[in-house]
Amino acid sequence: MAKNTVPEAKEALNRFKMEAASEVGVNLKQGYNGDLTSKQAGSVGGQMVKKMIKAYEESMR
Repeated sequence: MAKNTVPEAKEALNRFKMEAASEVGVNLKQGYNGDLTSKQAGSVGGQMVKKMIKAYEESMR
């Protein structure tokens, strides 16, 4: 198992995930979220990817 070398990165990723979940109307809680449906989990991941692509495109301008 890989170790996190930058603890701040894990915290930032968790904030990013919570923000994306909020935007798509999924209520994440701290810790275990295994009760989410596949659709809910996929919508959070998809929103995260959309935001990353948008940020990258804006950085290219």
